[in-house]
Amino acid sequence: MSARRPRLVVIGNGMAGMRAVEELLQLAPMLYDISVFGAEPYGNYNRILLSLLLSGEKGVDEIMLNTPAWYASHGIALHAGDPVVAIDRRRKRVRSRKGVELAYDRLLIATGSQPIMLPVPGRELPGVIGFRGIDDVERMLDATRTHRRAAVIGGGLLGIEAANGLSRRGMQVTLIHRSDVLLEQQLNADAAALLGRSLKARGLELRLNADTVALYGNARVEGVALADGSRIDAELVVMAVGVRPDIALAKASGLHCERGIVVDDTLQTYDPSVYAVGECVQHRKATFGLVAPVWEQARVCAAHLARLGHRRYRASQTATKLKVTGVEVYSAGAFLGGAGTEDIVLRDPHRGIYKRLVLKDNRVIGAVLYGDVKDGGWYFELIQGATDITAFRSRVLFGKAYCNLADDRCTRAVA
Repeated sequence: MSARRPRLVVIGNGMAGMRAVEELLQLAPMLYDISVFGAEPYGNYNRILLSLLLSGEKGVDEIMLNTPAWYASHGIALHAGDPVVAIDRRRKRVRSRKGVELAYDRLLIATGSQPIMLPVPGRELPGVIGFRGIDDVERMLDATRTHRRAAVIGGGLLGIEAANGLSRRGMQVTLIHRSDVLLEQQLNADAAALLGRSLKARGLELRLNADTVALYGNARVEGVALADGSRIDAELVVMAVGVRPDIALAKASGLHCERGIVVDDTLQTYDPSVYAVGECVQHRKATFGLVAPVWEQARVCAAHLARLGHRRYRASQTATKLKVTGVEVYSAGAFLGGAGTEDIVLRDPHRGIYKRLVLKDNRVIGAVLYGDVKDGGWYFELIQGATDITAFRSRVLFGKAYCNLADDRCTRAVA
């Protein structure tokens, strides 16, 4: 009789947890019996593409990463639509909402994050939703069939994409943002102004420097009240003001949590049988929302689950490349500048192109690109390598190819 394989239970069927499982299957495909619990009644899908689902550019099948058939083919027990509601770490067991109880040898928590809902009067009214999953998109689409006006609160990537998608579905949309800079985590004021003009040209109304103080309505939300006393009528209000790590389950089990579930360089929690990855974790005081660090976490965690524990997670500087309503933007490093820095800027408003490099001691320390991002990777290399650009400073804004064409010393300088 063969010995029982250890069981790995995964809480969370999102991108982070399933990426870790995929990596584990590459390293040790037969090591564990794997069971996955997910709150949503689907396979694993790409949340990054939800905006394309909303706009109608993609269907649900096109954003799926792992279908139920994939789980079955790999011998993974998928409990979709049945989230874990309790972890008994002393007995090493989990219990799901439907009453399924499973023992585990190793537990992987990948509960992700929850959308922040502004604590304002009226937030409980029907028609007020977040933007986090397929169900949210379906509720938005239902609203587009029966209502005409929408307000989206939040001028980050999700908010802009939600506003654009609803506009493409025929709604009159107002985008409300408390800052005067859209995408302020990725863009400076000049690039954000270009983006704002592009959004207005698409028919969106922008309200910047606008604080939401209440939502009003009776049987359903009817609009948004702003701090300046003005009101914006809307039968659909989408809140896209940020997310917070979903740590409630882990915290209730007694795991050490701060802003996120605290993990070490192996993605192990304070309990050696329990690991965590993704937006729910906190590593060296940092939490995470971009794909690149989460993928690296999954790779490191899988190596340790596979008992090949030589890898360590180290958060590194990352660049952000986004496509916002069809316009590509890129930012990296200290793109806002600071004491002792200088800027070199290229503006081409007719072509919708803006480039800004932040320099210190003739080294690039930050970059913002709008409309033309093909040299983003090269600028990131210059930032990471602290490369002295004196030899090609006058040409650097025109990109790597121009530098190479004008003077092959550029290539040797950054080699």
